[in-house]
Amino acid sequence: MATVKEIKDDAIINIPVNKTYYLMVKSVLFDLFNRLQEKGFKDDIIKNIINKPYSELSQEEKSFYTVTLLLAEIENQATNNNLFEEKEFDAEKVIKDLD
Repeated sequence: MATVKEIKDDAIINIPVNKTYYLMVKSVLFDLFNRLQEKGFKDDIIKNIINKPYSELSQEEKSFYTVTLLLAEIENQATNNNLFEEKEFDAEKVIKDLD
């Protein structure tokens, strides 16, 4: 018989996150979103995540949902601890760079 370690059902784990890790998670989420769009999911992504039970989501949707929750928690804690700063940027340049 084999054994594995598994987090307890009632466990809450706090993970310190720096800006670099936060940006990495945002990048992963953006990549997942683009891959889902390439597969033709588009608006169905959000509808499925909101309306379907987790067990009925595709693996891609589960991945997107999981990373979205992680990013949301990071941003929630940053907001609660006043860790965001506002920066100005040239929106037209960003749009041009995306083309």
